[in-house]
Amino acid sequence: MLSLLAFPALAVEPSEMLQDPALEARARDIGRSLRCVVCQNQSIDDSNAEVARDMRRAVRERLSAGDDDQKVFGYMVARYGDYVLLNPPFKAGTWALWLGGPLVLLIAGVALLIAARRRKPIVPPEPLSDEEQRRLDALLKP
Repeated sequence: MLSLLAFPALAVEPSEMLQDPALEARARDIGRSLRCVVCQNQSIDDSNAEVARDMRRAVRERLSAGDDDQKVFGYMVARYGDYVLLNPPFKAGTWALWLGGPLVLLIAGVALLIAARRRKPIVPPEPLSDEEQRRLDALLKP
């Protein structure tokens, strides 16, 4: 069970790590903020996908070249779009990312409300007449 919890920590391979601990810490912080483009809601730091490995290498190359964090984010957004950010900016191109979930929830709620209002109430059955009650009593007597 504990080995399953530690599995994402194995995503960054030792061969990928930078020699400079400060640069490596920056690379890990950036990696936790970037989405793997083939994994759903998994950072590149946690993903074992080949594309995530390539993205981690690109981040480390940009940092080694002297780019600051914002330039690295800008480079990744230029290559993969705003979707690559786990926390994308709120702008016209990302409205679907920000408003898609709440919009689907709102539409589902309205659909349930309409369905509940259209539902016909359950009408209780009419009480048995005296004749029916006598016949039922006769049938139930041992």
